Amino acid sequence: MKLARILMTSAALLSLSFGAVQAKDVKKIGLAVANLQANFFNQIKQAVEAEAKTRGITVVTVDAKGDGPTQVNQIQDLLTQNIDALIYIPAGAAAATVPVKLAKAAGVPVINIDRNANGAPGDTFLATDSVASANAVCKHILEKAGGKGKMVMIHGQKGTTPEVDRTKGCMEAVKAYPDVKIVAEQWSNLWSQDEGFQIMQNMLQANPDISIVFAQADGLALGAAQAIKVAKPTQTITLGGFDGDTAALEALKNGVFDVTATQQTQKMGREAVDSAVKIVAGEKVPAVQLLDATLTTKDNVDGFIANHP
Repeated sequence: MKLARILMTSAALLSLSFGAVQAKDVKKIGLAVANLQANFFNQIKQAVEAEAKTRGITVVTVDAKGDGPTQVNQIQDLLTQNIDALIYIPAGAAAATVPVKLAKAAGVPVINIDRNANGAPGDTFLATDSVASANAVCKHILEKAGGKGKMVMIHGQKGTTPEVDRTKGCMEAVKAYPDVKIVAEQWSNLWSQDEGFQIMQNMLQANPDISIVFAQADGLALGAAQAIKVAKPTQTITLGGFDGDTAALEALKNGVFDVTATQQTQKMGREAVDSAVKIVAGEKVPAVQLLDATLTTKDNVDGFIANHP
């Protein structure tokens, strides 16, 4: 009996020791970001690095600058650096599956943020519920425009998860307004302000009586607002964005555009690190983790400027 108790105690201690080792197993995380020119991705990067620092974890960050093949090469390199987990924001839809497959072949868990890889999802996917949030943004601008008028949509990068979901959410809202006609749509590559400006200029030239614009990112919305200002249309144009970028929130406060959906970027970064630690420790995490975004107008923007979620 005494020997049995000793064996049981030893087994328990081994079990506790093994659990403690597992819980501290993450020493280095690879962070592959789509494009650090975008404020949204920069906020996630900062949150990941801050959370990792509090846990004593090293983060190696690479920036694909919007190029899929570059990102594949970067992740191949990360996998040679003994990373324990990969936090991955795909740079595009075309090659998004390749890094996931490479990481899984190397036994490295993958935490996707914002964009998933069709056919090769990571171990978990963290994102905003873009369908619901885009629906809310579009409903707001449609109602503000009086439920009628000519509408255009400036899309994000074609085929990426947020582009697909934001299109779906907005189109669901448009269905309820039969007097709204979508007269033009165009896709961007980098979700950038310069693209928003150029696209909006072209749209206004082709359809000078546009009265409603949904830009699928705040960068695109700021560019569109600039093009509208230059064009000086006689009609009021209602403009909605998406993301809650820091510069865009200030612009929203100043009336540059009308509404956005503020994403919980800081929380995404923290949760990504937490998910990496849990997965490496053998814990189960949900396959999909969707966060709410908040419809943001001049009425409630100050709170997000002071403290971004």
